[in-house]
Amino acid sequence: MTDFKNLLLNNKHTLIVSLPANDPELARISWQEGADAVKLHINVAHRASGSSFGSFQEEQDVLKQVIAEAKGPCGIVPGTDVGVIDVDYKHVIDAGFSFLSMYAHHMPVSLVNEGSVNTMAALDNTYDLAYLKYLENIGIDICEASIACPETYGDRLSAAELMIYNRICQNTNLPVVVPTQRNILPCEVANLAACGVNATMIGAIVTGKTPDSIRRAVAEFKNAIEKI
Repeated sequence: MTDFKNLLLNNKHTLIVSLPANDPELARISWQEGADAVKLHINVAHRASGSSFGSFQEEQDVLKQVIAEAKGPCGIVPGTDVGVIDVDYKHVIDAGFSFLSMYAHHMPVSLVNEGSVNTMAALDNTYDLAYLKYLENIGIDICEASIACPETYGDRLSAAELMIYNRICQNTNLPVVVPTQRNILPCEVANLAACGVNATMIGAIVTGKTPDSIRRAVAEFKNAIEKI
């Protein structure tokens, strides 16, 4: 298993592509254009992308194909229900995923104690940021700063968000990943890195859903990261 956490800690800035569909072609395009990691989904209706994803049993053939062709770490969102995740996460670990990503309130306690895969817990806009120090205390590996209000998904990034991201980075020893809930521009990745953010995770809001739009977005973000 690739240690995803170490990748985040050792790269100057990591590019993660959150795929709008569990599609091997989209994963291949992401790797070709310079993605450091990709993320897939099961058991979830994804608000930002407008996509729905089936169970592990329904998605396992394409998931395993993506893993077999991977050029780096692959992660997965195993769902939004603690009980369902508590069953399905064992299957995705066995399939070879390097990290599991979900909101902290969706993560079963058994996964917190799972040592064979990196855990990435997301804090949403309802969390008190004073909770940050407790992520590390309970054994979480990575913090995902999903702090945008759902009503503002797709809006441009502002200085207000940078202050929050900087506060998060200053108050945790964990690597911090920022997803593109806002319409973050490639040139703004340098601002995120300056705040201490370890990785940008680009999704449908900035990549679109077509092979061509994803190819273009991944290439543009990779080029911006290389200039940091």
